[in-house]
Amino acid sequence: MDPRGRSIGGYFAEEIADPLQAEFHIGVASTVDPNLIAHIHGFKSFQMLLHLGEMPFSFVRAFTNPRSLTARAFNNPRELGKVEAVNRSDVRALEIPAVNGVGQVRAIAKLYGDAATGGKMLGLGADTLNALTRAASPPSEGVRDQVLRVDTTYSLGYMKPFPEFRFGSSAGKAFGTMGLGGSFAFADPDTGVGFAYAMNRCGFHLWNDPREVALRDALFATVLGEAPQDPKAHRP
Repeated sequence: MDPRGRSIGGYFAEEIADPLQAEFHIGVASTVDPNLIAHIHGFKSFQMLLHLGEMPFSFVRAFTNPRSLTARAFNNPRELGKVEAVNRSDVRALEIPAVNGVGQVRAIAKLYGDAATGGKMLGLGADTLNALTRAASPPSEGVRDQVLRVDTTYSLGYMKPFPEFRFGSSAGKAFGTMGLGGSFAFADPDTGVGFAYAMNRCGFHLWNDPREVALRDALFATVLGEAPQDPKAHRP
């Protein structure tokens, strides 16, 4: 609990966004011009059945089963189960970090960029950075994500590279978070890069959305000379 009694949005603004001058909000204030916020185009749940080649069948099956943990997680509260609900001003004003962070994509990259270069502005200590960059310890009950219904790897709440989703440099010290519809952002300490991609039209990939991975591959494989980010890429 914050000793000063701030909400999560207030804490984030004062301790993280303001020091980095990052235009990002958890709970959009009425003073923010709504015309500057992109409209999110979502999709209906049944449309996922038309994209089983892109979304894991195990996830789609669980998502469409109202009794599953997956469906209950994504529909809590039920109104937020509709992707386009995030376009409502009252929803934007809520402080739900896992749902409605609103801001510039460059701000997200800036936050991860600070973490990738030592976390001085964020006030990250050596112990925290070491925990984020080292290989994650597998949970005692396995690596199957009970909501996404696929194998994943996390450390301190951030996703780490794993065989089905490799990102960043080849050393595997990167950590980040993917979002609904194809968005993805992460820190790569080996290269000192903070990367972020977001779109306003949701796609049907849990990760490696073709739009996102093309940009990430251009940066890491072509510019920085790291390993290809696209698992389907074949390079000499």
